[in-house]
Order: sequence, then structure tokens, then C-alpha cells
Amino acid sequence: MSDSAVSPAPVASDFIRDLIADDLAAGRNEGWVITRFPPEPNGYLHIGHAKSICLNFGLALEHGPKARCHLRFDDTNPTKEETEYVDSIQEDVRWLGFDWGDHLYYASDYFEKLYGFAEQLIGKGLAYVDEQSAEAIRANRGTLTTPGVNSPFRDRSVEESLALFRKMRAGEVAEGVMILRAKIDMASPNMNMRDPVLYRVLKAAHHRTGDAWCLYPMYDYAHPLSDALEGITHSLCTLEFEHHRPLYEWLIQNVEGLPGQPYQREFARLSLTYTVMSKRKLLRLVKEGHVQGWDDPRMPTISGLRRRGYTPASIRHFCRMIGLTKFNSLTDVAVLEHAVREDLNANALRALVVLKPLKVVIENYPEDQVEFIEAVNNPENEAAGTRQMPLCREIYIDQDDFMEVPPSGYHRLKPGGEVRLRYGFCIRCQEVVKDASGQVVEVRCTYDEATRHGVQPEGRPKVKGIIHWVSARHAVPVAVRLYDRLFTEEQPEVAAGEDGDFVTLINPGSLTNVEGAMAEPALAEAVVGGHYQFERLGYFYVDPKDSHPGKPVFNRTVGLKDSWAKVVAKQQGTKG
Repeated sequence: MSDSAVSPAPVASDFIRDLIADDLAAGRNEGWVITRFPPEPNGYLHIGHAKSICLNFGLALEHGPKARCHLRFDDTNPTKEETEYVDSIQEDVRWLGFDWGDHLYYASDYFEKLYGFAEQLIGKGLAYVDEQSAEAIRANRGTLTTPGVNSPFRDRSVEESLALFRKMRAGEVAEGVMILRAKIDMASPNMNMRDPVLYRVLKAAHHRTGDAWCLYPMYDYAHPLSDALEGITHSLCTLEFEHHRPLYEWLIQNVEGLPGQPYQREFARLSLTYTVMSKRKLLRLVKEGHVQGWDDPRMPTISGLRRRGYTPASIRHFCRMIGLTKFNSLTDVAVLEHAVREDLNANALRALVVLKPLKVVIENYPEDQVEFIEAVNNPENEAAGTRQMPLCREIYIDQDDFMEVPPSGYHRLKPGGEVRLRYGFCIRCQEVVKDASGQVVEVRCTYDEATRHGVQPEGRPKVKGIIHWVSARHAVPVAVRLYDRLFTEEQPEVAAGEDGDFVTLINPGSLTNVEGAMAEPALAEAVVGGHYQFERLGYFYVDPKDSHPGKPVFNRTVGLKDSWAKVVAKQQGTKG
């Protein structure tokens, strides 16, 4: 972990860290802390995985030289796994700032050893080959209130099970005809202990081992034994694996020759409002074309968040903010957006962009004159410096910043009204020009020389409204995409109900392609991957996929409004 891009950050104590501290104090594992992040390569990682990545790699960073985190692919199902997913997962972990060094592993690395452990269990009378149909196995498994029924093959001899298991490996058994099951307890109150399946026949090529195997271990079998083979000390899983822990421990206890004795502990997974986290559901969104790929900026995938403009630092900060708990809960997406804003506010360059241009002619400004106004690149970072923005007689303002018949309390431009141009002077509306259909196409104004550079002349009424603008002569057209929540409901799966379909709750306004946006000229050369705050509009990111030299495409990362910050401030005020 010494070559990781991330330095240990202060983290509040939690039950996982307390548990590890107790282990270290007791001298367990010779003082080592070895964790792992074990994704299945059957999809792209999402923000929920980021929580696990930050936990496991973070713990390794926190505990210094006698600590490390492995990246291991639990690739036990060749029918759903692809090299594309393996590559994307490695890219995502590195992008978040973590490095596994020499500790990259695959469950498929251990297929031979895992097979040998299975023969060992058969030899001990702790596993048997079952020839029941899948329907019979389900029917005989029992329910939460009734015990299961022993398989008629449960008591077959060790020799017979071993011979059949070897036939399964040799490819002499068709899919679905035989499986290997652990022999535990069909009356156990824990359904996972009712003779769980350990191996099944799959006549499918594996993305790493090719056609070398047609017999593949189940995840619940391969996972704990892979942990043990790697010397993992702390196997940290999400809460849904709590009921799998007894099987995890049963395997560790009953298999001989394991170099490590890991133990499993669980924490609550991340659930986020206005999205879905199931890989199966995310895959459906992609395959049915509801989104434009795994990296669509509306997706909760790490690649989607990256393309939208979220930063590694903001995601790591978010994971620290939400912490670890032992109970499932729903996290407001506003918390994530707040973490993103905090980071971008400190680092993003400022720029002026008009999304819906409305021409303004400043009648008392010389027609041929061009001046340059100094603008701050980032008020939070003095080192970011300033830039020069051109200003001439004709400018563009946003259509939303003018209203012919405004409501009470309106502080933007209106007939006879006055506003200040950002970084510039005050202008007053003198005339409104309309087309044949009655649409406002131009506003004619005058400016007050005495108000240049933000000056407030003594005795002059203060202008309340400040609006953004660009020089019409110098502005450049830019492509802008506005993103909103992917779903209209906080919990789309719950809102859809048992008989409903969550895709019917997709927000039709989740993507808006803005036509005709105009930007200050410097943005024509915006570099791919650059972060900007379009003043008064939000934070934007230069799309790395669709941008071309001189033709940037800007994705809105997040708006300026921060409802979560207001909630926090209100809570702090109440406490005060």
C-alpha cells in the first residue's frame, strides 16, 4: 500500500475499527491487518462498492507497514463474467486513489486447490454428490418455519460421491444432473446451512481459464477459502452476508491445510435515494437502452460518476461522512452532492456561460470599443489567479434573467429596471424588442460608467440583482448537458411495488441537451477532464468521451443549490 496515491485521512472510530484495535491489542494475527476487496466481475462497480473499497483499502493505509489490501476477483461464474468488467474494476479502484501493489488475485487462481478441498470434505463425509433435480432440491429445502428433507443421496458412500465428483470434473456429466452439496443440517434454522451447494457443472468457457474447467465452485464456497489461502485477517462484507457467516466459518473449520484463519464481519451496505444499486437492474438499464452505457453520467456506477465530473476526493470524503453502521438505512443523495460541491468549490475554475441567450444592446457604449474585464478564476484559491474577459456593446444574458412583467421581489432585469453585470457595471433596461410572434428577441439598455468594477457610488441606490453575461462578438458556442435524478421516486423499487416495473419511474427529464449555449471565449480551449463552475448555474465537467479539440462538451456535475448544507447548518444552529 506504500505506493498508493491516497494518504491516510482522519476517520471517526466505528465498530469495525474498534474490533481491529482489539485484535491488535490482543496480539492476534501477529499484528497484521490484511483486508481484501473481492468483486465479482459481472458488472461495473457502483457507488456502493466505493464504500467497501474505501473501507478495505483505507484500513490498510491506516495500519501502516503491517497492513495491506488485496484486490481479488471472485470469478466463479463464467456465464456472467467478462474481461471488460475486470478491466473496468481495476480502473475504478485506481481512479479512487488506491493501489493493490503485487496483491492482485483471482478465485480462478485457486481452482485446483478448491477442488482438492472439496475432495477432502467428501473424504470426511462432509459433502456428497446429489442427483435430485433443481425443482426437488427447492421443494425439499423447507421454509423458514418448516425443516428441510434429507436428499435420498445424502447417505451415499464416500467412495461413490468421490467417483461421481471426479466424473463431474472430467466433463462426463451434463449440466443440472449432479451437484456437490455440503452435509450440514437440513433442519437448521439458517437456510444457508441446509446442505448448501458447493459445486455445479457449467459447460462454459471461463474468461481466464478457458475450457480447462467445466466444474465451478459456488461463491459461498470459494470466497472464504480464497480468503484463507491469501491470509486475509478481516473479511468485511455487507450486511446481507450476515446469514452466510455460519457457512463461512464451517468451511474454515472443516478444511485442513489452510494457511490463514480469517473471520467475517458485516456492515450495512449503501442505499442511495433516486437510484437503484442492483447490478442486475443496472445491467437491464444498459441493455434496454434506458441509459447510454455503464458510464452514462446518470448512472450510480463509478465510471458514470467519473464521467459526470465527480472527483475521487469527493467520493472518499462522502464515504467518511456516512460512516459504518450495523443497520440498513437510506442515504439522501444530497449528502453525496454536498461532498462533491465542497471539493469542486475549492478547486473548480469559474466561468461565465449563458444557456439560453438573449441579446442585450448597450446603447451608450461605443460601437467599435472592446475592453477586457478582470475576473477571478476561483475566489477560494488565490493561486488560481485571474483572467481577462472581453466586453463590447452587444452581450448575451440568459433569458431567465429578464422578465417583461415580473412578480414582486424580482431582482433581475425588467423594463425600467437595473442590474449589475458580473465583474462589470450596472445596466438599465430602456426598451424591449419583439418579433412578429411577440417573443422578446432583444433588450436595449444603457450603462452607468460610475458603477464600473463593482463600484457603489455614494448616495446611489444599491442594485440588488447581479447577472452573468458573455460578449456577443466574442462568445463561443458550447454543448451543454444538464443531468437530473435518474428516477422520479426516492426509492424506485419500493414505489414500483411487487407487481410494478421500476423502469416506468425513470425521470423523462433526467437528461437535457442544451441547444445554443454561449460561453466566454476561453472555454473553447477547455481541456478534457477540466472542472468548472459556471457561475449561477452549477459545476460542469468537460466530457472525456464526446469532447474534441475546440469543441468541448460540458456535463453538469451538480447544481449550486446545496440543500444538505442548509440542513446541517440548521441542525448546528438548533444545537447552538
